[in-house]
Amino acid sequence: MLLKIIIASTRPGRKGPSLAYWINEIAKKHGAFEVKLIDLKEVNLPFLDEPNHPRFQKYEHEHTKAWSREIDEADAFIFVTPEYNFGFPATLKNALDFVFNEWGYKPVGFVSYGGVSGGIRAVQMLKQVVTAQRMMPIPESINVPFFTKFINDQEQFVPEEGLEKAAIGMLDELAKWTKAMEPMRVKNPE
Repeated sequence: MLLKIIIASTRPGRKGPSLAYWINEIAKKHGAFEVKLIDLKEVNLPFLDEPNHPRFQKYEHEHTKAWSREIDEADAFIFVTPEYNFGFPATLKNALDFVFNEWGYKPVGFVSYGGVSGGIRAVQMLKQVVTAQRMMPIPESINVPFFTKFINDQEQFVPEEGLEKAAIGMLDELAKWTKAMEPMRVKNPE
């Protein structure tokens, strides 16, 4: 099973990569998934510029075709997202909107971070969007309030023990949902 961890924040000075590297390492050690980290800053999608609705998959631009392949090959996702003004970054919404069918029937977990809320309002908004794209947002998630207190001088995320346990629990559930939804992802059933 291929898990793709997506870093949503692209702004200068962002801290999302620190949290993403942490969950990436835990996911690798967990062993249920082959893991790949994707940074939306590196992907650098323009604002949606395809003339056709994504559900038709009639992509004209190479960046869209490459993004389609990237998302299509995954079996599950984890979105690492900050909370901006009670919501999630426009870069993540844009990445979700670029393709449609490729997201379908795949579970998604969330690692969110922010101030006092730990990003839970962003995740709540995200759940509405991913559900409309036929994804399964799993209930288990990791929310990190006042996240900067867990980032050391080397920009590494060093969480407390409870967050480590939450990560394992989320990955356990993500693995169950990924296996359970596998028949729904079959491209050409016999």
